[in-house]
Amino acid sequence: MPIKQIDHGTKEYKQMVDLRNEILRKPLGLYFQKDELDREKEDILIGAFEEDKMLGCCLLTKIDNKSVRLRQMAVQNNLQGKGIGATMMNFAENVARDAGYKHMIMHARKTAIGFYEKLGYKVSGKEFEEITIPHFIMEKKL
Repeated sequence: MPIKQIDHGTKEYKQMVDLRNEILRKPLGLYFQKDELDREKEDILIGAFEEDKMLGCCLLTKIDNKSVRLRQMAVQNNLQGKGIGATMMNFAENVARDAGYKHMIMHARKTAIGFYEKLGYKVSGKEFEEITIPHFIMEKKL
């Protein structure tokens, strides 16, 4: 299962947006706006593939010179729990380290806290609502 960085605006990026819509947005009755997607041009875009089919994805958004935010982690529903997310997280952390970042944070859905805790992330702060569902800030030193 190759994991690689992809470029904004490519057919792989379209697959990424489709997967994120299907897994993260559509179940909440939400959809991406063009300006949201335009802002991702500066992000590090990561996809896990089987041949040309995207299995999972995530993005890294720069916060400052030392910190990066993991966003939009999604794995196809029928493939969750098979190690794809953990493998992508390892790849994302290595990419972030290679880019000079020392700290990764995220707004994790409450339902995903256990997954990220197994990977060494810690909850910081209180529960808050984002895109209509409960989240927590989680972080890890890289």
